[in-house]
Formats: sequence, C-alpha cells, structure tokens
Amino acid sequence: MITDTELKEKWFKFFEKHGFKRIDSYSIIPENDPTVLFTTAGMHPLVPYLLGEKHPAGDKICDIQRCIRTGDIDSVGDDSHLTSFEMLGNWFLGECDKEKMIRMSYEFLTSKEYLGIPKERLATTVFAGDETAPRDELAYNTWKDCGIENVFYLGKEHNWWALGGGVGPCGTDTEMFYDTGKPKCCEECSPACDCGKYLEIWNDVFMQYKVEKEGEKAVLLARPNIDTGMGLERTIPVLNGHKSVYDSGIFKTVIDFINSKATVKYQDSESAKKSYRIITDHLRSSMFVLGDIRGVVPSNVGQGYILRRFIRRSVNHARNIGFDVKYFADIIDLFVDKHGVDYKDVASKREFIKEELAKEVEKFSKALEEGHKEFNKVINGIEKHKQFAALKGETVENIISGKACFRLYDTFGFPFELTRELAAERGYETDEEGFKKAFEEHQEKSRSASAGTFKGGLADSSYESAKLHTATHLIMAGLRKLFGPQVMQKGSNITPERLRIDFNLDHKMTPEEIAEVEKFVNDAIAKEIDVVCTEMSVEQAKQSGAVGVFESKYGEVVKVYSVGEVSKEICGGPHAKNTKDLHHLKIVKEESSSSGIRRIKAILD
Repeated sequence: MITDTELKEKWFKFFEKHGFKRIDSYSIIPENDPTVLFTTAGMHPLVPYLLGEKHPAGDKICDIQRCIRTGDIDSVGDDSHLTSFEMLGNWFLGECDKEKMIRMSYEFLTSKEYLGIPKERLATTVFAGDETAPRDELAYNTWKDCGIENVFYLGKEHNWWALGGGVGPCGTDTEMFYDTGKPKCCEECSPACDCGKYLEIWNDVFMQYKVEKEGEKAVLLARPNIDTGMGLERTIPVLNGHKSVYDSGIFKTVIDFINSKATVKYQDSESAKKSYRIITDHLRSSMFVLGDIRGVVPSNVGQGYILRRFIRRSVNHARNIGFDVKYFADIIDLFVDKHGVDYKDVASKREFIKEELAKEVEKFSKALEEGHKEFNKVINGIEKHKQFAALKGETVENIISGKACFRLYDTFGFPFELTRELAAERGYETDEEGFKKAFEEHQEKSRSASAGTFKGGLADSSYESAKLHTATHLIMAGLRKLFGPQVMQKGSNITPERLRIDFNLDHKMTPEEIAEVEKFVNDAIAKEIDVVCTEMSVEQAKQSGAVGVFESKYGEVVKVYSVGEVSKEICGGPHAKNTKDLHHLKIVKEESSSSGIRRIKAILD
C-alpha cells in the first residue's frame, strides 16, 4: 500500500535526482487568463514558458499542481471522476528528447525504489501518425527496448495533445497504462477501449508543434518541450488495488465521517453512494477555491458560479441521505488538516472557508423555500393549461419544460435533480435535454463574457498586445494611487485592439475618478519611461514593494516588471519596451463585472 504523501515524496526524490528543480503549486485561479475559470492542468500556468519565455527556475522543473475541471461535475459519483485533483508533473523546457523521457518514465514506474510496477502489468500507447505528424516510431521502439510488450499505435483522438481550442503548443504524446488483469473485451482490445482492462496512470507530451490561429496547420516550435502529467488521485487506487478513488486516503476518511452521521448509509444503495461521493468531492473543491490565495466567494458568474454550484449540490445530496449540513464545517476541518500541510494559503484561511460556506448554505436553505413555491407555481400553471386544453379537446403532457427547469435552477438555485424528484412525486416528467440545452447556452454566454486565448490574458504575442499589457499595469497603479493598495487586479482580457481589466472596488467610478486614472496613465506615457524586467527571489520582490500574489513561493525566482517609480509588478510578460510606445490611453467604459468587482475597457490611440 502506498499513500498519496509517499507518492509525492517519491516523485520529487526521483526528479530532483535527475536534476529537476522543484517549484510550488500555482494558484488554482489563473492570473490574467480569460480562457478558463480554473487551473485545469499542471501545464496551464506554464504556457508562457512552453512558448519560449525563460522560467526563473531553469529549463528542468517539476511540481504538484492543484487543479479543477468543471466539465467533470456531472460525472462525479462514479468510481473515478473528481472536480478537484492534484497533478504531478515535470518539464523539459527547450528540449524534446523522447527517448530520455520515456526511459525516465519506465524507471520511475518499474524501479523497486519508486513504484515497483512489474513491466508485464504495463501497456503504452504512441501516436499512429497522420497528415499533421508522422508515426512515432522512436517512442514505439524505445518502449519495446525497455521491455514493454503491449505498445499500441493510436490516432490523434488518443495520442495528440493540444490546448483547449487547439491554439498554442501541441504535439504527440505517449500514455502509460496499468493492466488490471481483466480479460480482453474483444480481439482488438486496447487502451482505447472503455472496458476497464487498462487504466491510465501517466502521460508524456512531446510539444514539438504549435498552432498560431484556430484552423491553421501546426508548425514546428522553435523551442520544443516535454510536459508530463500523473494524476495523484487516480494513480493511488491503481497502485493499491482499489476500485475507486474514494476507497482510500482523505476521501475514505470523509466518507466514513458522513456515514457515522447520515440516516441513509453509504452501502445502502448506488444512489446513496453517489450522494456521499458528490458531497466529499464538492466540499473538497469548495475548500480549494475558497482557500486559494486568490479565492473567490459564491456568486452568479465565473468562478463564483461554479463554487455556488459545488456548495448547493452538496446541500441537496446531504438532504438525500439525511446528513445535517451543520457537519459541513467538520468535513472542511478534515480537508484543511490534510491539504493545509502542502498548501499554506488553505491552512491560513480555515475559518474564512467555513464562514463563507455557512453563509452560502444558509442562503441556499432560504432559496429552497422560494424554489418550492415557484415549483408549485409551475405545476399549477401546467394544470390550468391542461384544463383549458381539455375544453378544446386537446391534451397536454405532464412534462416540465427544460426552460422552466433551468429557471428554477438559475434563478432560485433549485437543483435539477430536486426538480426531477419533486416532479415524479406529482406524476410529472422533466425535459432533461431541454434543461441541458438551456444550461449549455448559459455556459456559452459565461465563456463568451470572459473569452480570450492562451498567454497571460493576451490574445496573441504581438507587440500591440504587449503594449496594452503594459497599459493594464499602469491602470492598476493609477487605481491603487487613487483608492488605496487594497485594490487588486482580478482578471484581464487583452487583444491587439483593446484591453479589459477587472479589479475590486466597492463603488461605481465617477467621471472625475475615471479621468484621474486616465491622466495618471498618460502622464506616465508622456515621460517615456523604459519598462525593465528584473529577476529576483519572491522575498526580494516582496521587500522591493512589487505588487503580486506571492503564493508562498519563497526562495523562487520571479520576474518583476518595473515602469520607473510608477509601477512594479510580478508578471510573466510580455510588455512594451518604453511607455512612449503606448502613445495615448483612452478609457472607453467602466462598468460592473460582478459583486464588488468593477471592469475598465480601454484602447490606445
């Protein structure tokens, strides 16, 4: 048996032995990146370095990154899906020696000093080749030379990696699987099957290409890279022979606690088991989001909307198993005791997490009352419609429309599962497909509201975008001078044509305040100040007065961009060379982004 702590220790021991420098986990909430709501993979915060920026820690790094993938919310409750997880990763930046990485992977997986998996229990896949890139015979032959018998060629669907949307760094990969010993499902059985014979435990991505714009053909990267990822929570049950990620570690501890308090027991039914797992997963994810150094609170947009969904689904499933929500605080304590060791920001925000969670639970309890009233109105409305239709000799089906289900969910916080359950009690069905369509439309609008691309909130790496990036720093400096140092950037979206920046402020800016910030920036532009990048330790950056989220990365080297005495921020770049290149800034709009968050849109003319 191996614990997650032991696996982490083995990971760092192995890669530090091979000359990799350990770096800390980045925030779970991306900085200046509008493409996603959360950090979804270990490589996500490192995209600027995969595209050629120099990483302060060097060209060989390794870490364990906490992640959240919102697309898995509806799958939570089975044996493997989670919304939050920890990803073990290592990177070669500017080097793509496939043979070296594959042999390292083989050593970590099979050496008795590390995971000690018999090579006979391993299977791997490599890229089969197409018009984008040739068949990866080097990877295939290297695995064979290591002694792996089951090596499969698979297509782009399985062995090609790219960022969401297909724009940015990309390339072939090789995936490693554990053979469970189950019989083959068919003659062609391979890791591409869903029969459960092969379980993925590691992935090496060879980033030799990039796509400049959506729809364009991939071209070779000037500085290729290797990015690997091993999901901690999925690897542990494989190594321990468990069927589910919930059968060991902190997950089992929390489920056992819930089982001791709930009236419906974990083993009573598959439905009960699903509710236990959803509560466990969602409260853990809520802890990570609320406890992050850039933590957000529940709201109706962006990360706050997902957080609200985590909490409200937990309340609903607690209701399903007769579990008193007052014990949510005890579950948070269990998670903080466990994860606060590795993530100090989580440990320091223990009480904040519990307080914000309690507020949302109380708010949802009231919303449930209103939702029940609205649900009854929906039913009564259908009943009246049926009576009117009967007079005309027509019939109306007992179905609550997807639009009505979504309104109950979106406006009153009424979970679809609860609507479906109450509808069944009244002899009604629910239009689940219609609900999903309405929900997807809502998600698309939410994504559109924060759309961008892949590099630090910048739509591309052009100098026009870089100049607007520098302008965001100057705007933030002006805002802090006007309103105080508590004003911090909460997000940005930058294209070659304009910038959009979000920041915390408790009121709508007056025309005079907008004009003052605009003048502050243009005065800095007129002074023709050089923009200087300096590498220093986080502690030095902090002492120098640089603005940024320090994320407990003491001892690590970071980039600090300074604009004379006007602005000094920790940032990955890129930026203008001199403020004179910005010419003139015009703030075209100031508006609300969400509760307590304002938004400025500006252009350079």
